[in-house]
Amino acid sequence: MSAAFAIFMEEARELIGQMEAILLRLEAGDADADDLPALFRCAHTIKGSAGMFGLDEVVRFTHVVESVLDELRSGAFAFCPDLASVLLDCQDHISGLIEALAEGEAADGARSDELIPLLSRWLDKEEGTGETGGQPATGAGEAKRMEGDVAASPFWHLSLRFAPSMLCDGMDPLKFIHYLNHYGSIRHVETIADHLPEWDAADPQQCYLGFEIALDSGASEEEIASVFAFCADNASIVILPPRSPLEKFLRLTEFLPEASGRVGEFLLACGSLTPDELYRLFVLQMGDDASPKETDGAAEAAPLAAQDKPRREEERRPAEGGSLKVPACRLDALIDRVGELVIAGAVNQAQAAKTANPSMLEAASQLLSLVEGVRDMALQLRMVAIGEVFSRFPRVVRDVAKELGKEIALCISGAEAELDKSMVDKVADPLMHLLRNAMDHGIEPVETRIARGKPMQGTVSLKAYHESGAIMIEVADDGGGLDHEKILRKAVEKGIVAEGANLSPHDIHQLILAPGFSTAERVTNLSGRGVGMDVVRSNIEALRGTLEIASEYGRGTTMRLCLPLTLAIIDGFHVGVGDAQFIVPLDMVVECLELPPDLDGLDYMDKDGVALPFVRLRQLFGERGPAHPRPRVVTVSFAGKRIGLVVDRIYGKCQTVIRPLGSLFQHVPCVTGSTILGDGEVALILDVVRLIQGVMARESQTRRGAAHAQGGATASTI
Repeated sequence: MSAAFAIFMEEARELIGQMEAILLRLEAGDADADDLPALFRCAHTIKGSAGMFGLDEVVRFTHVVESVLDELRSGAFAFCPDLASVLLDCQDHISGLIEALAEGEAADGARSDELIPLLSRWLDKEEGTGETGGQPATGAGEAKRMEGDVAASPFWHLSLRFAPSMLCDGMDPLKFIHYLNHYGSIRHVETIADHLPEWDAADPQQCYLGFEIALDSGASEEEIASVFAFCADNASIVILPPRSPLEKFLRLTEFLPEASGRVGEFLLACGSLTPDELYRLFVLQMGDDASPKETDGAAEAAPLAAQDKPRREEERRPAEGGSLKVPACRLDALIDRVGELVIAGAVNQAQAAKTANPSMLEAASQLLSLVEGVRDMALQLRMVAIGEVFSRFPRVVRDVAKELGKEIALCISGAEAELDKSMVDKVADPLMHLLRNAMDHGIEPVETRIARGKPMQGTVSLKAYHESGAIMIEVADDGGGLDHEKILRKAVEKGIVAEGANLSPHDIHQLILAPGFSTAERVTNLSGRGVGMDVVRSNIEALRGTLEIASEYGRGTTMRLCLPLTLAIIDGFHVGVGDAQFIVPLDMVVECLELPPDLDGLDYMDKDGVALPFVRLRQLFGERGPAHPRPRVVTVSFAGKRIGLVVDRIYGKCQTVIRPLGSLFQHVPCVTGSTILGDGEVALILDVVRLIQGVMARESQTRRGAAHAQGGATASTI
């Protein structure tokens, strides 16, 4: 059952996440009419599935939660903030119970006993007196019970047909049937062996049996259906309430794959229909004009609606083009193989170029094109929406705001932006810390906001968008912003900078990323220990990303993360400097120019009347190989800023498989990784974002130096 339990765990986590999202919407007043029923179904499904695996503590506690939600959706009481807090605590506890059991730990029954009395306050004192077991709700899509003759049986009738692969999927049909005893008692089970093949042809790992069951129960239809929720995708299940109209039994005979005469035998054996009711059923099927003579011997009648059976079987087949769950490790292995294929394709292209054979060149080019297509499709398989991470934060904002005594709203945009699954898993913790910092340090207390003419409620924003082959994630707040004087004073006290240092706003912002730095006056549960922002920066840099800080005192702060979309394969632009090879991410390349000959000693050039700053890669990396007499400038752009990279040679576009740098090269500036070229040479992948930031800092420092020199000259003249 390990495979089935893993599926249960995955689905339970999804349902718990849905419960949290619905509860937060209800608390905020943004819920719609479908949310309360959906909330009840989440708890109901968790309870039913947990019962299948013998998770008794989960069943015991979730049953109480389910009862409260049932009363809530029926209008017995209104949703209120106190109930929201209790239900969120219960949702956390259910999650904890399931995770503990998954780890083989004991369930925390003591916590259940603490929460159950809190839930019981919302339950009616006469709970259970209003059960409608004898008149449960009808199936989906029916607004009222069908009119006409009804069966006299007081029992539920269940028709179960399991998929042949049921046993291979790790699920035992008999366990589902036995679990029905939790909701009543089974009166009769009729085993259907009509589709059992000959003994020699039978596969012991296939399920060939069906079951017709009479169940004596006062439970609702939803409760009975929940028993089979875990296997609903691998089974055909029909549930008929006690005293159902004969029209429903007629539909059952049309739905089941067995002949109508056989279905009649099942219904008689289970006691769901009497012989007289079965007779009337076939009269109903034959039509009102059928004479007694025509309906005589109905038990041996031909299959009802036999001409429709092929159509019904076709309708019951799974729709093509559905989803398929694949373990992440398999995708990772596929990406690795595709990376090797890309390198092999590049080698093949290089060898074909050496032969100068047109046929070989064409074949190599076609192969490289196909490899590129396979690469793009493989990478797309691992792309997920950043909303998978963003969905965790509404609860965080709610809880932290209550702890801080502040009114804070969370605004999310761009949740549909996609990035690599491996990035999603690693970016959650840095975002969590930035969000908590924004609420604790950024958003001011209510009195301060009112004094500054701001609304009482502060706003924290999460925004994601794509730009130049990267994903940008912004964590912004409308709080007090960064106090440059306070930060600088604290940095001087800690000896991080010298007293009297003339730092730019960018440099001051970078101080808060230093290890152990904090401007908090006191230590709280959230901040003040000087641990966090340096870790955030380290985590972002480990993902080949950058962290930018923009702030305006009294107006707010924005933390901007720039991350690559993937850590696996990119389109690159191959350039050379001396004997060294470099790759520039192709999405950031704008154009290629010739470097004007009369720029000795300058670090900018004229481009359409605008100064274009550039970086000489030869000087940056200390390259001593032979220089080209006519260097080129590769113009790159990011976040609206544009610079040039001076290189010796331009080779053009290439597929780049990103390899991590070894420990000896971890601190090489402005490099994010390496790759293997088609000729076997190693090329370094340039970090364009850091190069642009370095140039912008250089320009800012030059301007400050010029302004300082001008001020000093004026002072001396005076």
